[in-house]
Amino acid sequence: MNSEKLLFGFFIILSLTLNFGFFLGEIDNPAHHHPFELFAAIVVNLIATILKFGDRTQIGALMLATSLAAMLQLTAAALVWALAAYNGNAHEAVVIASVVSLAGGALLANFISVVLLVVESVLLRR
Repeated sequence: MNSEKLLFGFFIILSLTLNFGFFLGEIDNPAHHHPFELFAAIVVNLIATILKFGDRTQIGALMLATSLAAMLQLTAAALVWALAAYNGNAHEAVVIASVVSLAGGALLANFISVVLLVVESVLLRR
């Protein structure tokens, strides 16, 4: 077993599952979306993005692109939430809906990354 591929796959799938956990729930209910879960999704996604920099294949480039898109959207979600918290309206429905919508875009990018990982695994010859 290749431990590098194991670690790589682990962080990609963990990134997807953390993002899904944050996204799940009523879109405008702040009780369903915890800020630390968003923070964990950002950190794990950052680790997964860093791990993708070593791959020089075409699928690797696509996986890096999906990871960068997810990072951009998760960072934007955190920035929207932080600015709303600074202004004192972090728990308003419109703010939470915006944050969750941005996290939903990142969720889609992470899903595409996992699909590409599965495709790459299937195409590998022993």
